[in-house]
Amino acid sequence: MTERTQTTEGHHHGHEHDHGHAHEGHHDHDHSHGHGHTHDPDHSHDHDHGHTHHKGLKGWLFELFVPHTHDAADSVDDALEASAQGIRALKISLFMLLGTTVLQFLVVLVSGSVALLADTIHNFSDALTAVPLWIAFILGRRAATRRYTYGFGRAEDLAGLFIVAVVALSAVLAAWQSVDRLLHPQALENLGWVMGAGLIGFAGNEAVAIYRINIGRRIGSAALVADGVHARMDGFTSLAVVLGAGGVMLGFPLADPIVGLLISAAIIILLWGTVRSIGRRLMDGIEPELLDRARSTLEGTPGVVDVRRVQLRWVGHRLQGAATVAVDDGTSIRLAEKTMHEARHRLRHALPKLDEMTLTPVPASG
Repeated sequence: MTERTQTTEGHHHGHEHDHGHAHEGHHDHDHSHGHGHTHDPDHSHDHDHGHTHHKGLKGWLFELFVPHTHDAADSVDDALEASAQGIRALKISLFMLLGTTVLQFLVVLVSGSVALLADTIHNFSDALTAVPLWIAFILGRRAATRRYTYGFGRAEDLAGLFIVAVVALSAVLAAWQSVDRLLHPQALENLGWVMGAGLIGFAGNEAVAIYRINIGRRIGSAALVADGVHARMDGFTSLAVVLGAGGVMLGFPLADPIVGLLISAAIIILLWGTVRSIGRRLMDGIEPELLDRARSTLEGTPGVVDVRRVQLRWVGHRLQGAATVAVDDGTSIRLAEKTMHEARHRLRHALPKLDEMTLTPVPASG
């Protein structure tokens, strides 16, 4: 018997329930998993387990630039509400970044600072990345079709790739401008304005970063978190602009282009964490603690004798999955359906972002 279940209210793709027979089990399931879990499935979702926590300066930097993409303690479990919050976050942060960019560009025209120009380019590119992600959130709300039977949630992950490409391109452009300024030095003017614009850029970008990352965690969007990390990178490049201007004021005119080069190098290095996060989503990678949570929840469901196989994947900011569970050999179809219903209820609480879970009951002796 195969039961395809919708586990989140308000989000549906038009899938039908497919009821077969409980004896149509597979014999090649993976039995290597242990069954001695003692987790309480009704409470396991209240904590975020399994992340690697680095200590000291490394841990602080890791959390700043490679934050977790989900926060189960304060999650949004309704798909439509999650998309609405994502779009709202993009709208607000887009206008904040555009305002910051315009202000900084005016100072670039007055001062001629190449470091501030690099920072302004990053801010503008960060504002632009909100557009494809906005479109992706809207696409993700469309119902599944005969051609796209799983819906359009993957558009969000593709937008994440676009974000990575834009960040990399902006870093290359900033490096080119800095090298050109090293080869052809130019005097800087109005250094006080440059430092002020750098501080404003940092404040604006960090506010956007905090907002996007928090919303991205709540709705489970790796792309929105990546966009927040992009804004945070730009915020720190703004602080670097302040350092470059300070170096020029102290009598080191090459400080400005050197800082521009350091900005570009730092962005490329820190971008790797975002590339891994987006790439993992596109390859259907899943956080191990989410898989463990689903397995322990199923194992704790009355009537479930064994959990043969569990699969999960992110599609945009929502989860989909499948599981094969063993029930007693003499279990009737009706009782098996009741067990699957209870398992569905428990999974809904354990994994708030779960949209669809295909549950396949098989006889324990199969």
